[in-house]
Amino acid sequence: MNRPAFSLDRRDRKLIGVCAGIGRSLNIDPTFVRVAFVAVPLLTFVTFWQALLAYFVCGLVGAAAMSKLKGRRSEYERMGEAPRASVKDLREKLDTTDRRMMAIDHHINNSESDALAREIEALRSEKA
Repeated sequence: MNRPAFSLDRRDRKLIGVCAGIGRSLNIDPTFVRVAFVAVPLLTFVTFWQALLAYFVCGLVGAAAMSKLKGRRSEYERMGEAPRASVKDLREKLDTTDRRMMAIDHHINNSESDALAREIEALRSEKA
């Protein structure tokens, strides 16, 4: 079985990404790992501070592994780390065709068919 090596998972993280990274490397849902991190101090003799220390040590190990793997990651994996553009920035970059397509999509999904027919006729008359 070919499992990915442990590293932090930045896309599915809640705090640092340790539980998501462990879940990804073990091919299990990160929610189970998160529940285990909470349940172990409650059900065993491990204190909360020891569990927290273990979490941050795993975070350091995962960050080191992540920096080693950084150059070998695919474009798809690096896409999750890209800064997200605001809606305002996206609207400024749209040209008129994109705006028309968005208006048509809005009419299809939110209006009755009469409004859509009027928009189509307006586009046809503008084109002619």
